[in-house]
Amino acid sequence: MTGPDPKAPAVAIVEDELPMRRFLRASLEAHGYRVLEAATLAEASIVVTSHSPSVVILDLGLPDGDGIVFLTRLREWTRVPVIVVSARGREDDKVRALDAGADDYLTKPFGVQELLARVRVALRHADRALVEAPVFTLGDLVIDFGRRVVTLAGHEVHLTPIEYRLLTFLAKHAGRVVTHQQILREVWGPSYATHAHYVRVHMAELRKKIEADPARPTLILTETGIGYRLREP
Repeated sequence: MTGPDPKAPAVAIVEDELPMRRFLRASLEAHGYRVLEAATLAEASIVVTSHSPSVVILDLGLPDGDGIVFLTRLREWTRVPVIVVSARGREDDKVRALDAGADDYLTKPFGVQELLARVRVALRHADRALVEAPVFTLGDLVIDFGRRVVTLAGHEVHLTPIEYRLLTFLAKHAGRVVTHQQILREVWGPSYATHAHYVRVHMAELRKKIEADPARPTLILTETGIGYRLREP
């Protein structure tokens, strides 16, 4: 019997419940991933710094501290994709995790296929971050970052500077949820962190220009109470 491919992506599981760790390990290894394990935040720090995993799956409720605090510290030195898995299903818990730097959030219990899909998205996003593509394509929508030109079905779309920054920020995080505060900080600046209505107003205008039916958007998806997600190519 051979072990996992040493070149396969490594996924670090930070979870104190042994049955859940076993479930995650079995699911991931069955699909070709290498798996690293940590039951505490102290162990997680060693695993991440020593092995540089491709993705981290992080539980928030750990015996030696809050996963949000760990995530915040992690983001000070690495952009490794982090998928939070937690029994905390409230919107404010999700927003806190995403604002702290999580790439995605899964509420327990969840299915294996959903987990694997989120891991694949995280890996693709990490690959895109390594090599910034000069052009982003999503169906008929094309963003040429170098020329700062947006086209839809071959026709140029005239966006305001705010709309362009909104769209490019979403494109650089395609497939991931971005919170209202993350959008405000990136597009308007830190002093606008409480002006959520700015996002709603300008997002509505952007949808009018790139969605076939702005009332039923298929490109920019709303994550109710949290933020938005641009559909992944």
